[in-house]
Amino acid sequence: MATGDSDRPSTTHAPGGGDASQPWSELASDYEQARTREDSLDRLVEWPAQRDVLGDVTGLSVLDAGCGNGAKIAQLVQEGAVASVGVDVSDNFLTDAPPGLELIQGDLSDLAAVRGLAGRSFDRILFLQSFGYASDPVHALRTARAMLKDDGFVLLTRTQPIRYAIERAEENGTTLGEEYFSTSSFSYRHRSWNESVTLTKRPYTMSDLLNTFSAAGMWIESTIEPQMSPAIGERHPHKQAVLNKYGTAARTGDSFG
Repeated sequence: MATGDSDRPSTTHAPGGGDASQPWSELASDYEQARTREDSLDRLVEWPAQRDVLGDVTGLSVLDAGCGNGAKIAQLVQEGAVASVGVDVSDNFLTDAPPGLELIQGDLSDLAAVRGLAGRSFDRILFLQSFGYASDPVHALRTARAMLKDDGFVLLTRTQPIRYAIERAEENGTTLGEEYFSTSSFSYRHRSWNESVTLTKRPYTMSDLLNTFSAAGMWIESTIEPQMSPAIGERHPHKQAVLNKYGTAARTGDSFG
């Protein structure tokens, strides 16, 4: 599931090259500021839909892989989740994490190698707009599956790839079909976050994403493509215009192992 102003890059490169994790470390605080704005699509559409899918978390342990500053996993703990962990490659964490939540700096590409996670299992594992960072997506999902309890599931959200294809077609003067099936990475600077940092994304299709789940031995239990409610759309017409232009707002998948 995803919408425009909160989506994180699939792969990132600092200007002039360097560590692929560096741009996210630079952008982490800018992203969090953008996400908490009153008109943030994450706040208006994404997080409400994600939270609805999770349901009652009382007594459940949750792992948020790519948690940003940890605000979402902190809310889940405040709402009853227990023995929960947030992992992010940046170190831009909340300073007032609630009891029952541990925030760990680490790479979601190999959760088994993250200190503090060895031998642990969780009822819910989240990849909320962070899955594109995985250097080996199939390995990342297999590792997450191994950390799930018997009745647990993974909640993974990603931007609808047609949205990116439309943007690239407009910019390049090409067609939607050409850009949707393109395999060439594309770079841009995020005007809403920090224009001094260049982001690079790997394009993907819906079949790419579905096949990743299959290769990891998982299946899709359900998907949703949430939209802005009419009342919220009237309050924030500029955001509704974005969704109208680029089609469906988002996709959320519950993946059961």
